[in-house]
Amino acid sequence: MRKWHLILVTLLALTLAGCGYNTFQQGDEQVKASWSEVLNQYQRRADLIPNLVETVKGFAQQEKDVLLGVTEARSRVSSIQATPELINNPEAFAKFQAAQAQLSGALSRLMVVVEKYPDLKSDANFRDLQTQLESTETRIAGARNKYIAAVQAYNVSVRTFPNNLTAMVFRYKPKPNFSVENEKTISTPPKVDFSKPLQPQPGAPSTGK
Repeated sequence: MRKWHLILVTLLALTLAGCGYNTFQQGDEQVKASWSEVLNQYQRRADLIPNLVETVKGFAQQEKDVLLGVTEARSRVSSIQATPELINNPEAFAKFQAAQAQLSGALSRLMVVVEKYPDLKSDANFRDLQTQLESTETRIAGARNKYIAAVQAYNVSVRTFPNNLTAMVFRYKPKPNFSVENEKTISTPPKVDFSKPLQPQPGAPSTGK
């Protein structure tokens, strides 16, 4: 009896392997690992923002709307609980993506405003924060690309025959992915061109510290 039990278990294991079960497990783990890296880089960016806002505020307090926009965008991002389960919920994933895109836009507007304040651009603390921000944006783009590739590979395995039969039995579903509309934007870090001469623009408020 024990011998037949072992045979049945072996046959079941071979059947599952041949129908993509192991592929789903490997793909799911790769997606989770890639997603964790995306979250790590987004969190790194969020952690930079308070110091960035405070530094800019010290030179450009009159830019309240822009600074408030960055703070509020960061708050919206922080209000979304980015758990591992989020990548199995298309609606929650879309909200997360939209919030991160809003924060990217707010940061880009902040960097444009900075151009009006040469004293701020030459401040060592700001320059360090700017370098960290650009580095983080590049890391975000890289992490997103890896996540996109992992999800694409997983979703192909879910949809193709005969793996799709196993997917139906075990209720494996395609995972949501980052939309392509803003990939060009998200992969372009906000930049401040420090090579330009630091000259105040006509009509710009005087600054000091």
